[in-house]
Amino acid sequence: MTLLIDKHCQEKTQSEAPLNAEDCNKYLKQLNADWSITADNNSINRDIKFKNFYRTMAFVNTLAYIAHQENHHPDFSVSYNRCVITFSTHSVGGLSENDFICAAKIDQLV
Repeated sequence: MTLLIDKHCQEKTQSEAPLNAEDCNKYLKQLNADWSITADNNSINRDIKFKNFYRTMAFVNTLAYIAHQENHHPDFSVSYNRCVITFSTHSVGGLSENDFICAAKIDQLV
């Protein structure tokens, strides 16, 4: 089995179905325990706290770089010492392997 961290995002089309709950839970087990799947099974979230604003912004800039490299972009909310990240694959209308790949790469940062 190839680890999520070693994979790269692949373009998804509207004709592809989102992952089912069983597959989502399988992928979730490969991530940091702080990630959670929303009740509707459409996105994964993680709330990360930092020591100060500088560290928060350094993380956000690195997150932006990873998202750009993978061409898969999260929604995120940033405050002084906190970043809330949400991944979902809009083209499939829910979760895809891409969301979990990016989450695994983010886990290496914190």
